[in-house]
Amino acid sequence: MSYQVLARKWRPRRFSELVGQEHVVRALSNALDGDRLHHAFLFTGTRGVGKTTIARIFAKSLNCERGQSSQPCGECRACLDIDAGRFVDLLEIDAASHTGVDDVREMIESAQYTPARGRQKVFLIDEVHMLSKNAFNALLKTLEEPPAHVKFLLATTDPQKLPVTVLSRCLKFNLKRLLPEQIAGQMRHILDAEQIGFDAEAIALLAKGADGSLRDGLSLLDQAIAYGGGAVRAADVRAMLGTIERAQVTRLLDAIVADDGAALFAEVAKLAEFAPDFGLVLDDLAALLHRVQLRQLVPDLPLDGADAGDIARFAQSLGADAVQLYYQLCISGRRDLALAPTPRAGFEMALLRLLAFAPAGEAGGGAAPAP
Repeated sequence: MSYQVLARKWRPRRFSELVGQEHVVRALSNALDGDRLHHAFLFTGTRGVGKTTIARIFAKSLNCERGQSSQPCGECRACLDIDAGRFVDLLEIDAASHTGVDDVREMIESAQYTPARGRQKVFLIDEVHMLSKNAFNALLKTLEEPPAHVKFLLATTDPQKLPVTVLSRCLKFNLKRLLPEQIAGQMRHILDAEQIGFDAEAIALLAKGADGSLRDGLSLLDQAIAYGGGAVRAADVRAMLGTIERAQVTRLLDAIVADDGAALFAEVAKLAEFAPDFGLVLDDLAALLHRVQLRQLVPDLPLDGADAGDIARFAQSLGADAVQLYYQLCISGRRDLALAPTPRAGFEMALLRLLAFAPAGEAGGGAAPAP
């Protein structure tokens, strides 16, 4: 049997298996169980957060042979066919490649016919914002008053591009970006089930790299398993993502606070041996400064982690204004990397600005310029 990627193998098949979208699940479950269903639903959100997955589970809930329910059996012919993508009454349309008015007219004509097998004919239009203006106009009347046996499920990553006339005809659900902790929890669950070894730090790095998208996170996890030869280890993940150890970022800030340019560039030389993504290094340095500022200004906020001691030390040795300045210089340096002659040169200049522009009286303040 051919290998199936984790994002497909572990795609949720029930509402209870979804991660991080409880507000949508609750509303749809109540509507299904109470038989108070709208005819058109719009799911918005960034990539990989569950828009089309929720739409497919919703289609199963409508057409399960054991009756309409928020908990489809997953075992009847209708549920199995929907999971396999071959249910004749679930029509999935990719609006990115079917943008024209003729495509929409064909769909409208199909909507007039009763379902072949299920109770409801479901039209799932993905990336609906890609439809042309004429296609939207052709869809409006049917979207407002579809036949009783038809449900429209629209999904988009860019709802701002949808006409107001379409938005007003739909129930809108905005799917949230997932937190790193939610993505990490699902990764641990999958790795335990797959009996694959992993490090907690490796999972944290992958969850952060997923940037709120569970699908992206599982793609990275697949890559990490292959890179590590069947195990997910922190060193392998750092090498794969171009990230560095937290201790190396701490040493960079130590050198800046001590106004020690030689030590700072010795650390830069060590970093360069790993060919990291220098933009991510500046991100990590900014994240460290963020935690330091929290310790200074909101001391009652718990900040757990292996670097808690370093955070407390920097909070004592740096002024609050210095932390703000360092943070802003990291952010601006990150933005300017694309304009630098090389990424390393841009990274080094960002660090030099931290040395040169420390507030007066700070330990990290550079020497005054010669007159």
